[in-house]
Amino acid sequence: LVKIKKVLKNYNLDAYLVPKNDEFFSEYAFPNRLKTISNFSGSAGFSIITSSINYLFIDGRYLIQSKIESGKYFRLIEIPYSYPKHILSNSKIKKIGYDPKLFTSTTLLRYFENKFQLIPINQNLVDEVFQEKEKKINSFYKISDKVTGESVLSKITRLHRSLKKNKSDGMFISAPENVAWLLNIRGKDNPNSPIPNARILFDKSKNIYFFSNLKKIRNIKKKINYKKIKFYEFKEFIKVIHSLKGRNFSIDKNSCSIFNKNIILSKFNILNEIDPCYSLKSIKNKIE
Repeated sequence: LVKIKKVLKNYNLDAYLVPKNDEFFSEYAFPNRLKTISNFSGSAGFSIITSSINYLFIDGRYLIQSKIESGKYFRLIEIPYSYPKHILSNSKIKKIGYDPKLFTSTTLLRYFENKFQLIPINQNLVDEVFQEKEKKINSFYKISDKVTGESVLSKITRLHRSLKKNKSDGMFISAPENVAWLLNIRGKDNPNSPIPNARILFDKSKNIYFFSNLKKIRNIKKKINYKKIKFYEFKEFIKVIHSLKGRNFSIDKNSCSIFNKNIILSKFNILNEIDPCYSLKSIKNKIE
C-alpha cells in the first residue's frame, strides 16, 4: 500500500481503482491484484486506494471475512447499497486512475456515474510494485460433436446469420465461455469450470481470428474442423483489427473491456453491444 501511494503521486492521481477480476472478468483472477493489496480473498469486490483512506467494497457475503482479512487497513463498504459515487461525492477525490483492460464502460458508469475524472492507465499500478509468479500453462482441448450435439460449422453458420441481421461487418466475442461454446473447446484456466482464456474476432466472410496464449493451442489447432481460422497472440489484436474491412462492428458490453472497445472504435462504428452467442446457446439441443 505504501508503494502504491507513492506511485499515485507519480501519476498525479487522487485515487486508484483495483478490481478482483482479471482481463477475462473471472472471479478466479490471475493475477489476483485485489488480494495483493488488501489480503481479501473473496470471489468479488474492488478497492479504491487514496493517499489517506483505503476503501474495500464487498457484498453481504463477505462482511465478516473482509473485516478479519482487511479491516485493519481498509474502510469496508457494502455493495450494492453504496458505490464510490456515494462515498466519494463530498471528498476532494477528483482524478481516479484505472486499468482499462479490467473494466467495461457499463461497470464504470455504475460505480461513478460520470461524477469523477476517470483516467485510463495501460500500465497496471499494482503490477508496478508486485508481480505474481506465473502459473503453469495448461493446453486447451477439443470436445466431440457427440458431446456438444452440434458441429462448429453449424454454430458458425447460425452466428453468421445473426451478424447479417445486425448489419455488422464484424463481431468481437470477448467472453471466453462463448469462445468455448462456438468452437467446441475447453480449457483449464479456472479451477472449477473448463474455461479457455481466449477471444475471437469474426467477420462477414466467416473468418475467425483466435486470440490466446499460443502455447495453449497445440492440442486444438489441427482438431478444430474449420478451415477459415487463424491464431494470434493477444498483443496482435490491434494489428488484426486494422486489417479487417467494413464499417460496423458488434461487441458485448458486459465482457468487452474499455481497452479493446477503444481499439475497435479506432476503426469501426459499434452498432450492437450484445453477443448473440448468449441467446444462440441458451436453447439446448437434444444431446445437451
